Amino acid sequence: MTVEGFDGRLDKYLSEALSKTRSFVQKIIEEGNVWVNQSQVLKPAYKVKSGDIIKVVIPEPKQLSLVAQDIDIEVVYEDEHLAVINKPRGMVVHPGAGNFENTLVNALLHKFSGRLSSINGVIRPGIVHRLDKDTSGLLIVAKTDEAHIKLSEALKSHQIKRIYYAICEGVLKEDSGVINAPIGRHPVNRLKMAVVPNGKEAVTYFEVLERFDKYTFIKLRLKTGRTHQIRVHMSYIGYPLLGDSSYGRAKNEFGVQGQVLHAGEIEFVHPITSKVLHFSADLPEYFVEILNMLRNRNNK
Repeated sequence: MTVEGFDGRLDKYLSEALSKTRSFVQKIIEEGNVWVNQSQVLKPAYKVKSGDIIKVVIPEPKQLSLVAQDIDIEVVYEDEHLAVINKPRGMVVHPGAGNFENTLVNALLHKFSGRLSSINGVIRPGIVHRLDKDTSGLLIVAKTDEAHIKLSEALKSHQIKRIYYAICEGVLKEDSGVINAPIGRHPVNRLKMAVVPNGKEAVTYFEVLERFDKYTFIKLRLKTGRTHQIRVHMSYIGYPLLGDSSYGRAKNEFGVQGQVLHAGEIEFVHPITSKVLHFSADLPEYFVEILNMLRNRNNK
């Protein structure tokens, strides 16, 4: 193809020209499948200009070898283009690191008979965005590539509204506030994230719902969606999430393992029909039990 009327990044141009996500295009560039003016280019940020001739070889999709498993999952909404799932606490979203069974993807392959978008490759079919293993709640699954592309664009431009509920350690003084602190890989522990000067923009809004003797029940809204964003931000301001041993205390009085965090609401424009959709999911039972214990303690 010949570049016309464009001057900028190679990955941006190809994403628009091929109607593919930026992450997909970046991967095929880095794997050596793109040439500009007969020279192989391996950097997505390579600058192209009008008149450049680009050759792209899109690899044949690999055969999906993941096992479809009959695992019970709650489908909050479904149509031919997408679905909204209420993910249970403790379930990994997609396979990885040798774990290829009992994930949400394994359940989705069975539930939808493999009718999932292929944009994110073999391991993450249909997955538009993720939730941590111990975070419960709502996430969107794409059934078609067209829906996936448009949903990814909406996510990137902050057009998908996501509301979370959590219990944090400590008593927040402010009734509401915003945490604006860049997040990147932890400088020492590469398995963790941290607030770092050269990180990516990360913005979290919080609102206090209830205060207890040593804890606070809070509502959070994400502007951006960095890995572990809420967990990192709340720890950064001194109020780590209850149960979060990675960013808070290793043990807690309730014996809960994993952050007490629930993706309770999601709102977005349907990528095909343009209808505004809003969904909510009740707090999981364990979360309600902890709240009730804290409320009873407050009333004594």
